Amino acid sequence: MGSGFNETIHVPTRLRICALLAGAGEVEFGVVRDALALSDSVLSKHLKVLEQAGFVELRKGTVNTRTRTWVHLTKAGAGAFKAHVKELQTLAASADDLSI
Repeated sequence: MGSGFNETIHVPTRLRICALLAGAGEVEFGVVRDALALSDSVLSKHLKVLEQAGFVELRKGTVNTRTRTWVHLTKAGAGAFKAHVKELQTLAASADDLSI
């Protein structure tokens, strides 16, 4: 595989998270959860992996006395996601060339 392929991002749930964040900027945790139909715990685990890789940052704040969490792709995360998508496109294009 090419250098753009990223094992951390490639996991389907993390790929979907990155795709959502790439097009939206900073998104509230609950919006990500609902858009991807994930439980809080599943989303938290995947965000932690992405955060540890330096691909997302989380910001906490208070809205009407309730703590909220927002998440966004870092510059490194956006670059890694873009490279990963490009690599997937290259792989898909090479599959089109196969005679089956």
